[in-house]
This record gives sequence, C-alpha cells and structure tokens, in this order.
Amino acid sequence: MKYEGWAIYDEAGIQRIAAAADILSRLFGYLTPLIRPGVSTAELDARAEEFIRAEGGEPAFKGYKPPFEDAAYPYTLCVSINHEVVHGLPSPTRILQEGQIVSIDCGVRVDGFHADMAYTFAVGEVPPPVQKLLWVTRTALERAIAQVRAGVALGTIGHTIHNFVKGYTFAVAENLTGHGVGVAMHMEPDVPNVGKPGQGPRLPANLVIAIEPMVHMGGKRIKKGADGWAVETSDGSLAAHFEHTVVVRPGGAQVLTSFEPIYQALAHV
Repeated sequence: MKYEGWAIYDEAGIQRIAAAADILSRLFGYLTPLIRPGVSTAELDARAEEFIRAEGGEPAFKGYKPPFEDAAYPYTLCVSINHEVVHGLPSPTRILQEGQIVSIDCGVRVDGFHADMAYTFAVGEVPPPVQKLLWVTRTALERAIAQVRAGVALGTIGHTIHNFVKGYTFAVAENLTGHGVGVAMHMEPDVPNVGKPGQGPRLPANLVIAIEPMVHMGGKRIKKGADGWAVETSDGSLAAHFEHTVVVRPGGAQVLTSFEPIYQALAHV
C-alpha cells in the first residue's frame, strides 16, 4: 500500500497526540527560566521528567530505543550544547555557561500517543551571528510548515528548508530528518531537510509529522560524539535545532506544539 506504516490518524487519534503536545509545549515554557548560567543539564532533565509525570504524561524518550541506535535512551531530554546537533546527554557535570546555545529536544507520550518538539535557547547573551543562526533555523521551520497541506510533495518541504538556509551561508544536516509521529516516536515518512520541489510522495490528509530543521554555522558534515549518543558538527561549528509536531490538513498545517509558552516565559526572564 502507498502509505503503509505512515503516521495517519482519525480525529480521535489526533486529539490524543494533541494532548501530548499540550504537555510538551507547556513543559518548554516551564523550562525556559531555568536555561541560565550555572544550571546543570541533569537538573533540567530531572525537572522535565517531574513536570511531565505531574501533568499525566510519560517522558517518551526515556527507555526508548530508536531504530537508528543500539541501546535505549536513558534520559527525558536530549540537551545539545554549541556544536552538538542532537541527542546530547544530560549530566550533572555539564553546566550551562554564559554565551552558549543549548538545544532541548523532548517527546511526551499520553495514552500511547506521542508528540515531539525542540527549541534552541541562548544562555544569556550571544553575539549577532549566533542570534542569526537561531533566527534562520526557526524561520526555516516556519516556512516549511507554511508549505504543508494535503497533496504537497514531501520534497517541497525539504527544499523550502534547504533553500532558505543556504541563502544565509549556513548548512543543514542532510543526513538527519524529521519523521512521522503518533503511536510510535519515529514512524514513516522521513521528513528530510533537503529536497526538490514537487518530487517525492504526496502528503495525505491527517498525516502527523515532526518537522525539524537542524542548521550549522559551518559545513554540513556531522559525526557521532565520544559519548556514543550526541551528533556533532564535524568542524566544531555551532548548530541549532527547532521542531514542531504538525497535522497535514487539506487547507494547511495544524501545528500541535507551540512556542508561545516559551515566548511568554522569556518576556519575564
């Protein structure tokens, strides 16, 4: 079948994913004031798990074995600092420092349904070129979401991200992709950050996908870090990562996760 294994749901299933996405969105707002110098990434992880469970969810990453890894992930959050692109491990010895950027990636499960989200924060003040990296990555996500509607080719989504990013002389991690999400954390289809407009399979209505551009200030090459989990830029350049869980609808995208709680929290930091 054309869409066998794809993350396509009825309205009841979408509402369950939305419930997980709601907890996830509010979690990021809760964590925002904690993203400051002197805080350990282990503390962020512990606070995140506590919040998710108190809200009636489960940390979807903790104990989850991704199809592309050999072991189960041991934490609630992925916390990636500076040149780490994704999958950075929290640790009590990893302390946030002024001028860093830190990408928080998290999944929440409610009644067996998952949502996924990521945001890259500045720790204190960062220089204008780094601010531009964050803006470009976030805007690439927004532009990709604006292309989403039933019948659009998957390649159009990746092309939108890549074409926008390269205009700022940044690079995308071409071997890292978004994915379908719902009854599992990673489902079909992969959602690449590169592509050709109009090419690839057409997106069906009620498909739920996580779109997640990962952008580097330097080259596009990546490598596995020494801890066996983190993915890093090969040249040590800074990387940013933003992600939303969205539903494909005939008239456009329904975005289930939200950055609004983050913006509200930042206004009071």
